[in-house]
Amino acid sequence: MKKMKFVLTTPQGIEDLAKREVEMLIKSAGLKGKVEEKPSGVEGRILAEIEESYYLDEKGKKREFEIASFLNENSRLLHRVIFQLSSTKLSNLEKEKALQEIYDFVSNSLIENYVKISESFAVRGFRKGEHEFTSIDVAKTVGSAIYDKLSKFGTPKVNLDHPSVIFRAEVINDVFFLGIDTTGDSSLHKRPWRVYDHPAHLKASIANAMIELAELDEGSVLDPMCGSGTILIELALRGYEGKIIGIEKYKKHLKGAMMNALAAGVLDKIDLIQGDATRLSHYLDSVDFVISNLPYGLKIGKKKLIPELYMKFFAELSKILGKRGVFLTTEKKAIEKAFEENGFKIIHHRLVGHGGLMVHLYIIK
Repeated sequence: MKKMKFVLTTPQGIEDLAKREVEMLIKSAGLKGKVEEKPSGVEGRILAEIEESYYLDEKGKKREFEIASFLNENSRLLHRVIFQLSSTKLSNLEKEKALQEIYDFVSNSLIENYVKISESFAVRGFRKGEHEFTSIDVAKTVGSAIYDKLSKFGTPKVNLDHPSVIFRAEVINDVFFLGIDTTGDSSLHKRPWRVYDHPAHLKASIANAMIELAELDEGSVLDPMCGSGTILIELALRGYEGKIIGIEKYKKHLKGAMMNALAAGVLDKIDLIQGDATRLSHYLDSVDFVISNLPYGLKIGKKKLIPELYMKFFAELSKILGKRGVFLTTEKKAIEKAFEENGFKIIHHRLVGHGGLMVHLYIIK
């Protein structure tokens, strides 16, 4: 059985969770394959090799199971699903020789099998490692090779803004990879329900990673600084049956969270409260789990306020938390001091890529 290769992207730091999710999805669909995290040592990447599969439609006709569509529609942790066309190890990394080698390799690939002459295309480049050339150089070289190859069949259509087919051309150290981005230019983490944007909203993929790490068991879940409601909404969309509660200090953001929850069709599944997270015990007697993307330097505006904010918040949390909490912040020193002084134990810590920063993710009890 022929195997199809997919390069899957996800935030740095949650590759293990994304790998597990893809394995579960493959199994649920009755597919066979293997999944590898951080292929070639590249963070934020998953490599999946999945056997082709077929099914009979309602008319009894044999049809191919669309693996890429299945992953795009069902994953909560992935950002992109890229179908791998071909790859090669570059023999020379000098700029002109490497780019010529890439051009020749693409020219000898069966590009015409994946884009019709009537379809527009674009190339998005990526590069990681020490090179004399840029990702733009890679994209231009591959674009030229594809254009020249397709010119044998007519006049190719290039559309950099709204292409029908998006090629991904990547050079990672000495390996060149060519694929088709089945997701499109809009990453999967940009959920269609988001009608209100908090100035520092959390990516839905990371929200789901935090939910996974919380290991929920149907108890009550609170986001005490819920912003535009990302964590709460993603949890509700999973069909979570426990009580879901959000507290937000600012009326503008609380209204935005309501708008997002309404757009997602889960407003009736979430209890939203306007309140101050440093006064938690005024609103709740107890809660089983807390999951939150805490305010930090760039988000709160005045970084000097953070230690006091964290100390007050975790002092209140110590009064009501029953099981465990999952938190995201850049402020390692401030949060760890607040943990220690309020009797919390860190049971897991990792770094996660978010918004161009590597932020700290903690699980406490």
